[in-house]
Amino acid sequence: MPLYQLSKEGIILFENLRFLDTTLRDGEQTPGVALSTDDKIKIATALDDLGVHVIEAGSAVTSAGERAAIKAVAGLGLNAEICSYCRMRTDDIDLALECDVDSVHLVVPSSNLHIETKLKKDIRNKQDREDVLRMAGEVAEYAKAHGLIVEFSAEDASRADFKFLKELYASGTDNGADRLCFCDTVGMLTPERTFTIFSELSYSANAPVSVHCHNDFGLATANTIAAFRAGAAQGHVTINGVGERSGNASLEEVVVQLEHLYGMNTGIKTKNLYQISRLVSRLMNIPVAPNKALVGGNSFTHEAGIHVHDLVKNTASYEPISPEFVGRTRRIVLGKHAGASSIDLALTELRLDANPAQKQEIFKRVKEMGDKGLRVTDADLQTIAESVLEIHCEPTVKLRSFSAVSGRPSIPMASVILEVNGKEEVCVDTGNGPVDAAIRAIRRAVSSLGDIVLEEYHVDAITGGTDALVEVTIKMSKDGKVITSRGARTDIIEASVEAVINGMNRLI
Repeated sequence: MPLYQLSKEGIILFENLRFLDTTLRDGEQTPGVALSTDDKIKIATALDDLGVHVIEAGSAVTSAGERAAIKAVAGLGLNAEICSYCRMRTDDIDLALECDVDSVHLVVPSSNLHIETKLKKDIRNKQDREDVLRMAGEVAEYAKAHGLIVEFSAEDASRADFKFLKELYASGTDNGADRLCFCDTVGMLTPERTFTIFSELSYSANAPVSVHCHNDFGLATANTIAAFRAGAAQGHVTINGVGERSGNASLEEVVVQLEHLYGMNTGIKTKNLYQISRLVSRLMNIPVAPNKALVGGNSFTHEAGIHVHDLVKNTASYEPISPEFVGRTRRIVLGKHAGASSIDLALTELRLDANPAQKQEIFKRVKEMGDKGLRVTDADLQTIAESVLEIHCEPTVKLRSFSAVSGRPSIPMASVILEVNGKEEVCVDTGNGPVDAAIRAIRRAVSSLGDIVLEEYHVDAITGGTDALVEVTIKMSKDGKVITSRGARTDIIEASVEAVINGMNRLI
C-alpha cells in the first residue's frame, strides 16, 4: 500500500519515507572518480549523520580494494543499513557476504533489450521468459538464505514490458525479497508516467517499492518526487546528483522539495546538506555548478541592487527558504549590478562605518571594477573600503618566499616561508601538482590560527598565449565565515599563493 493518505483538503500526507543513498556506488561510477577507503568512510559517516536509511557502499564484485572499503564502512557501526550492489549471480552475493553488509541491491535486467544483451535470452520466447524469472528468484532466495536483506531491483524497468515486470517482481517477493525497486536506468520517465506506474505498483506489489532515477533528460528529481506522491516507499538518491552520465536524483533537491513544497518531515538533518555537498565535491573532485539548486555557489547569493534593497526589508522577497535550513548563510556580492543597499550590507558585515560621501566613493569604485568585467571579491571590497576610509590593517600572514617543483617522475613539492603573527614558519608539503602542494604547505604553516578550509578554486586566463595573465579566484571558510579572494599573475602558482594568503588575512 502507498505510504500516504489524502486529507479532506486533498493534501498529500506522507509517512515514513526512506532514502537509499548511492553516492558511494552509483556516484562513484561518475567517469574519472575513484574513492579511497578513507574517502568512503568520511562520506558514509556524513551520510549517517545526515539521517539516510540505507548507504549503498559500493559493488563488492568490483575489486579486492572495493571489498575492503565496503567492509570498513560496514564495520563503522553506523545507524544506517549498509548495502552492496550485486548482479543476478550467486558469486556476487558471496562477495557481498565477505564484506559483512546488511543488505544487497540485487539488480536484475528487466527490459528485453537488457535481457538480450546480458543474458542472451528473449522474453518473447516462453522458455527464455521462464528461465529469467527462475534465475532471478533463485538468486533472491540464495541471498535471503544467507541472512541478507534483499532489495530486488528491476534494471531498465522504464523500457520493460509492464506485464513481465510484475511477473519479475513476483519472482522476487515469492523468494523472500524484502523491497522492490523500479530503475529508470537511462532517464526515460516523465513525472506523469512515473505517477501512473507507481500508483499501480504501490498497490499491487507484495513489498515496499523504491524508485531509482537517472538524470539523462534532467527529470530525475521530478520523477522521484512523482514516485513518492504515488506511494513509493523509498527513493534512491546521491549527494549533488552525482552518478554516471548525467547523474542521479539529487538527495538535497528531493529532500528540500518534500519538506517545503509538500510539507513533509523527511527526518533528514537538512542543516548538514551544504556541508556534505562540499565534502563529496572535494573528495570526488567534481565542482558543484554555481547555479545548482540549494548547494550551488550562487544559491542565496545576491548582487542585483533592486533585489538586495528588498531583501533588507524582507528576506522572503527573493529567497523561498532560509539559507540556514540547508546549512548556508546569505551572501551579498558586489559588481556591476550592485546597489547602494549592497554596499551598506557589505560594510556592516565588515564592521566598518562610513559616512555618505565615503559610501558613495566605495560604491563608485565597485561599479568601475564591475564595468570592466571584473569580479569584486570580498577581499577586493575590504581593500577598497580600507583605502577610502584610510584604514591600515597589518596582515597576520606575510609571505617571505616560496618555491615549487614538479616533473616526471618526481613528486610535486612546495616549500613556503611565512611570517605568522610575527613568527617565522617554514613548511614543506607534497600534492597532486605544484599548486596543490603550495596551498597544502601554506595551510600547514598557519594551522595555529585554526582550521581554514579551501572551499573552491577557480582559474581564468585573462590574456592569450603561454605567458597569459591568469586570475585565480578562491573561496575559503573558517568557523562558518566564508570569504572570496583573488590573485592575478603570469605564474599560476604565484597567483594561487597570493589569493590564498589574501583570503586568509581577510578571514583572520
